[in-house]
Amino acid sequence: MAKKNGDFLKKLLATFRVEADEHLKAMSSSLLELEKAPAGARRSELVETIFREAHSLKGAARAVNFADIESVCQSLETVFAGMKSGAEAPGQLFDLLHQTLDALGGLLSSESADAARPALAKLIRRLDDATKEPPPARAAPALRTSPAEPPGATAAEPPPAARGPAPDTVRISTAKLDAAMRQTEELLAARLAAGERARELREFVTALAARKKERAESQTVLRALERSLRRSAKGDGSDGASGEQRLLARLIEQTEAGSLFVKRLEDGLAGLARSAEDDHRALTATIDNLLHDVKEMQLLPVSSLLETLPRMVRELARDRGKQVELSLRGGEIEIDRRILEELKAPLLHLIRNCVDHGIETPAVRNQSGKPPQGMISIAISQKDGGKIELAVADDGAGIDVGKVKAAAAKLGKASAEETDRLEEREALALVFRSGVSTSPIITDLSGRGLGLAIVREKIERLGGAVTLATRVDAGTTFRIVLPLTLATFRGVLMRAGERLFVVPASSVERVARVAAGDIQTVENRETILLGGQAVPLVRLGDVLELPRKDESGDAVPVVVLGSGPARIAFQVEEVRGEQEVLVKTLGPQLARVRNVAGASVLGTGEVAPVLNVGDLLQSATKLAVTAPAAGEKLAETRKRAVLVVEDSITSRSLLKNILESAGYSVTTAVDGIDAYTALKTATFDLVVSDVEMPRMDGFDLAAKVRADKQLSELPIVLVTALESREHRERGIEVGASAYIVKSSFDQSNLLEVVRRLIA
Repeated sequence: MAKKNGDFLKKLLATFRVEADEHLKAMSSSLLELEKAPAGARRSELVETIFREAHSLKGAARAVNFADIESVCQSLETVFAGMKSGAEAPGQLFDLLHQTLDALGGLLSSESADAARPALAKLIRRLDDATKEPPPARAAPALRTSPAEPPGATAAEPPPAARGPAPDTVRISTAKLDAAMRQTEELLAARLAAGERARELREFVTALAARKKERAESQTVLRALERSLRRSAKGDGSDGASGEQRLLARLIEQTEAGSLFVKRLEDGLAGLARSAEDDHRALTATIDNLLHDVKEMQLLPVSSLLETLPRMVRELARDRGKQVELSLRGGEIEIDRRILEELKAPLLHLIRNCVDHGIETPAVRNQSGKPPQGMISIAISQKDGGKIELAVADDGAGIDVGKVKAAAAKLGKASAEETDRLEEREALALVFRSGVSTSPIITDLSGRGLGLAIVREKIERLGGAVTLATRVDAGTTFRIVLPLTLATFRGVLMRAGERLFVVPASSVERVARVAAGDIQTVENRETILLGGQAVPLVRLGDVLELPRKDESGDAVPVVVLGSGPARIAFQVEEVRGEQEVLVKTLGPQLARVRNVAGASVLGTGEVAPVLNVGDLLQSATKLAVTAPAAGEKLAETRKRAVLVVEDSITSRSLLKNILESAGYSVTTAVDGIDAYTALKTATFDLVVSDVEMPRMDGFDLAAKVRADKQLSELPIVLVTALESREHRERGIEVGASAYIVKSSFDQSNLLEVVRRLIA
């Protein structure tokens, strides 16, 4: 009995967490709108909505004995009861309310509940302090001390915790949905196999018909031979049939009997082929309908992903001293829940990029003739072919193509000569390469050049593509095109060496046969001419490091793959055609295999790897890089020298140990003056410095180094406990290369920054 009660309590708490999460989301979105809403009917409506959500959450928490949440909701009711009575809400009150919602969210998470609980008492006191003077109309204490229903509610209305889903809906765990989807997708393999069996039967019927025709021709020859023998026998005056005639007659008899058998076999196989075709059509219709219905169950409106963004934009903008408004359109469009989950991280990266890099500060915007408040818009639209487009745009400073080229060249992603030859579209594509960043400083939010690289990788793994367009001082737009569902896609089946591979048809620009004589060599790279443009040509087998199989011919099949502005032609041995493909992951042990996105089981039962187009394009580009000439010696590497400046002996020893363990040669200094003396007497590749130090602090040290002609290009990393926006901006002003806050300090984070700055 105790076990049953325990299981019931677990289910009840799980149901409560789902309901509570819905209440918190509704409160958060309404609170953001309330903060900007002027006085009037809409403001009153928003206050009433939040009041009711807090009251409903309180009732649900009481039903499951969640006293902490009940207490916080009681205080929230008091605050909004005061607002309903006309009390003014100062700006800092909204900050407090957002903090309270964060704390409630922490309580709902089993992982962070213990960490969130100590702050509750303080939050409740602050909420109570904000409403010490009760409003004159309806007294707040009545709501503070009584679980009475809010105005407008009736006694007959059931408590929130007792209300279930709507009669025409039912809640089901995502694990069960995923299991149903996986089992339904497995039926696709059966459908493909059934189609393959039907095709094989058709081929047998065709082959048998050809054999039947050959037998008929043989019978005609035998009949002619029989007639010839009879004429010969009459000419010789023989009355009876000779032995040869009897043998021939017997052979003709057996041949005719065999023809009858072949005819019955042909009719039987033709009937089986028709039945297999009918079964395949019926199976296809059933599986397609089932898959469609299960896909529909997986669909969620994009708004479920967007609803947390306004709050995030608000916090980021306040932290960066900027004014930003977020516009959302198309949130009602539905998309596969699994895609939404994977899309969350790329979208957050893009939003952070817009706030941190795109939107300028109010002062800068005023100088440019722009309104002080920047605008970020997210627009979702449906496209043909079962795809959606998600456009993230800002009206900020835009991307300086020259800075992108310089950053790529500095990082070694491309030589200065190569970047100079790039067109604007090709140069902008460099921002999606790992490490490329135009930020003047590396911080906890940006500057590492990883965000957009992660965006592209995740989007391409979902079978989508991302592009960007920008105008200096007018803003930047990122466009993401994704499939609506993940279950299946159209794929092009091709052979490289002895293996079959699949690439998404959406990434195939064209398939062609190219004459061997049309393959030209330009700058040590094979190219072909397509549509009047030179396109690089590589062997797919070479990219995948497969053994070469020479198959000479007058023409070679090529598959042109494109991802954004990049286009490369891949030479293959054979293109089998296009077919529907069910892609399967390779499991956690092979979660990230270069050039491979997954695998698919063909109708023949053969397993074919599904190739990652983004990886293929990068691998093909690297393959074309010329190796060092014979006899050319690489420069001998030396240990990079780092100067650590820190007045605390403990912190100084820690930083020294971390850097030496990573292979760097480390010298230490106790303050800015000591450090500057060391810099003038020895050579260093990088400085890691604290900010708050006696005699000369880190800011002054950075400014002094930047003013010195001999040291002006030396990278400087500030590691400090000062985490306010003003201090970060001061770090940018004095020319720091990176700003790492000690509260979020991580050993790997520091080493990553150091490697990036002195790579």
